[in-house]
Amino acid sequence: MTDATVTSGVRLSDAAIRRRMFADFWFYFRQNRGAVIGLAVFILLVLVAVFAPLIAPHDPTQQYRDALLVPPVWQDGGRAGFFFGTDAVGRDILSRLIYGAQYSLFIGIVVVSIALVGGIVIGLVAGFFGGWVDTVIMRVMDVVLAVPSLLLALVLVAILGPGLTNAMIAIAIVYQPHFARLTRAAVMSELRREYVSAARVAGASNLRLMFKTILPNCLAPLIVQATLSFSSAVLDAAALGFLGMGAQPPASEWGTMLADAREFMLRAWWVVTLPGLTILISVLAINLVGDGLRDALDPKLKRS
Repeated sequence: MTDATVTSGVRLSDAAIRRRMFADFWFYFRQNRGAVIGLAVFILLVLVAVFAPLIAPHDPTQQYRDALLVPPVWQDGGRAGFFFGTDAVGRDILSRLIYGAQYSLFIGIVVVSIALVGGIVIGLVAGFFGGWVDTVIMRVMDVVLAVPSLLLALVLVAILGPGLTNAMIAIAIVYQPHFARLTRAAVMSELRREYVSAARVAGASNLRLMFKTILPNCLAPLIVQATLSFSSAVLDAAALGFLGMGAQPPASEWGTMLADAREFMLRAWWVVTLPGLTILISVLAINLVGDGLRDALDPKLKRS
């Protein structure tokens, strides 16, 4: 009975600590009004992507031959059935923008997951073992960072072949060094702490030290970097799609929509402006969330 009470008490205490940590995090996060607005926009983007089949008024690939380049509903010549107008082949732009949110979120999640996992493993190995292992790994990372990210992604996609999957792999490879260097720096700082020495004395293996002891204390800057890389991945994927190296038509990815609309920029402003604004707002919102996470997770930026 006593053991159960003690165990229950420990669990309640741990839950209270987690609630306190979340309350502190939210307090500092909401001090940044831009971050709160960005979070609201991002949540809206997620909801739009999840419920796209229910929200979209039309199939994003359906072509209405009697409605080519119809302007938005508020402009002369607009139709109520096409709120944001149609493109050059009669597809509803609003529906394509809504379904495009699925592509953007999918790209961001896949790219960040690959880059984060790979970067953490590389950074942990380099920072933990040091010596020639660290030197070799970091010089390779420096070479990757020396090449402009979009140019390197273009080269990799040219080698792998155009397509959304290859574009995501290329972008993830380009972003990996950022996570690797950040993890390495955090690991080298944590290695000097007393709790790591105590774990060594207790007989913890290298793998346990890296992944169970050190890594959890390095996550705060990695979370911020992952958020900022998410927005950069969406932007780079749109750029590759615009250049014809990313998602291929008739996919409703925002960059591909821009590429399809290039020749109609002067006589049909909506086919270019609306996808461009959607990319701008989405990337800005995610960046604002990243700034808020930085303020909330970095002890140096917290105000008493």
